[in-house]
Amino acid sequence: MDAELKSLRIDRGKKASGEPSKWATRWIAGGVMLFVLLAAGRFAYQRLNAATEVSVQRVQAISSGQAGPGVVLNATGYIVAAHTIELASKVIGKVKWIGVDKGDKVQQGQVIVRLEDDEYRAQLQEAKGNLANLEAKLAELQHGSRPQEIAQALANVNSAKADLEDARVTLDRTRGLVAEAVLSKQSLDDAQSKYDSALAKMNSLQKAYDLVRLGPRQEEIDAMRGQVEQARGTVAFAETNLSNTVIRAPVSGTILERAVEVGEFVTTSFVGDRGAKGYVVSLADLNDLEVELDISQNDFAKLHMGQKGIITTDAYPDRKYDGFIRQVAPEANRQKATVQVKVKVSHPDSYLRPEMNASVAFLSDEKNSGAAASARPVIVVPASAVRDNKVFVVLDGRAVARTVKPGPANSEGVRIEQGLIGGEDLIVNPPAGLKDGDRVRQKA
Repeated sequence: MDAELKSLRIDRGKKASGEPSKWATRWIAGGVMLFVLLAAGRFAYQRLNAATEVSVQRVQAISSGQAGPGVVLNATGYIVAAHTIELASKVIGKVKWIGVDKGDKVQQGQVIVRLEDDEYRAQLQEAKGNLANLEAKLAELQHGSRPQEIAQALANVNSAKADLEDARVTLDRTRGLVAEAVLSKQSLDDAQSKYDSALAKMNSLQKAYDLVRLGPRQEEIDAMRGQVEQARGTVAFAETNLSNTVIRAPVSGTILERAVEVGEFVTTSFVGDRGAKGYVVSLADLNDLEVELDISQNDFAKLHMGQKGIITTDAYPDRKYDGFIRQVAPEANRQKATVQVKVKVSHPDSYLRPEMNASVAFLSDEKNSGAAASARPVIVVPASAVRDNKVFVVLDGRAVARTVKPGPANSEGVRIEQGLIGGEDLIVNPPAGLKDGDRVRQKA
């Protein structure tokens, strides 16, 4: 046991020497290594996500036809629905049933969502009961007193008159006996009091009889009629709330988003990121599409309302659509130095979808512009920009790869038969490691 106790004894001399323990050394080394790894990771992340400097050149389109003036401007943008509706509920409640999904086509008036309506049915029933009660009271006032009520009031008056006559006779008799000193003066006071009471009762019943015979006042009838109208408004409001638990499509269109599920709560007031929903679906008429463009202020003078253009998309470059400028923003964007222009697609089809990339070649307005519209513009780019039948264009600060069909090359560069229409910001000499979606910035 002495040997075991000695093995557990702390070596104080070693601690006093000031040498750190092996565990402390390991902890310090580990902390230094972790700090170095974090710094290296941060440096690598910044290098990987740093924007690559590239040389950018605006692609120019040259008209190949001599029959007309050709293309005056090329611009790129996005296809949007002319009118997008976020369909909201007029009343609050839980979703009981939803009959549409994303992408479904709906007709105007079609039922889309049903809310739980038990409370609204109860409110309607209560309002109808109150209305029936007030209508009955109004009818009672309008009809006046019944003949039986008038006869009863008259009988009460006649009875009171008889009691009054009996009290008068008693009073006269008592007055004579008191004068002869047969009865005391107290008896005369009692007889007088009885007579006065009978007279007051007869007068009261006479007035009541007159009121019953005349019926209610016109003011009372008017007041009751106002209460009835108020109750009818309450019933109409309850009926409207009940009908609003059935949400219908306001227009014919396509469901773009389904925002609620069965059991979720919808509200008509402010909503946050979680909790109740402010709308149930969003829909739009996909037969009414536009191309939303940001036109540089330097090129804006080339355009005007109603100007025609040829629309193409990156997804279907062989399909072309006619369009014209339908809307020009009344103010410019100061930060971008652009003016927003919307071009209506004259005859859209099922190939076009909102948020697609689209390009518009705006045509001049000369008489023979129809021939120019059929002439394809000539696109020539530097040979260094084309690699493996692909080029990179800059969109929203990122490199976007596009497949092109290169044609013959000349001293000016490579002719692009398909894939570009002009107006794109082309990366002239893309770095070897550049990939689709990488962040880029133009060299100063």
